[in-house]
Amino acid sequence: MVLNPSRLRVIAVGKIRKPWIREGLETYRKRLPGLVIHEVKDSIPARERDQILAILQPEEIMVALSEEGSALDSIAWAHGLDAMASGRIAFVIGGAFGLDADLKARAHRILSLSPMTFPHELARLILIEQIYRAQSILQGSPYHKA
Repeated sequence: MVLNPSRLRVIAVGKIRKPWIREGLETYRKRLPGLVIHEVKDSIPARERDQILAILQPEEIMVALSEEGSALDSIAWAHGLDAMASGRIAFVIGGAFGLDADLKARAHRILSLSPMTFPHELARLILIEQIYRAQSILQGSPYHKA
């Protein structure tokens, strides 16, 4: 199956301030036309939670990014996305203090990009690159091993 980026979106706390991250994001967004990114104003986690919940649609599968989530290799990640691809998926990235516990409890899945902690800007870039990588794996493109 091929992922449909228009059925995926990223809801992320905070703005991208670093030009090199903005450039990387634009590179992958061009490769994933239709992918939507919503930015939520950074605040205390409870207020961020409320803003995120206001954006989420009831039919969306919420995947929260958190260091305590499940870590997957790229192949397992691609197949996991493929399994969810019939629905709409919202990936949620917290700010400096992470995601509110109540929001994580509502998530359908909690995903870890790594046991290490990343700045939210970098986590956003890594996530979008991994979405593109998953798409290339599912399409049989050489990107994954290039």
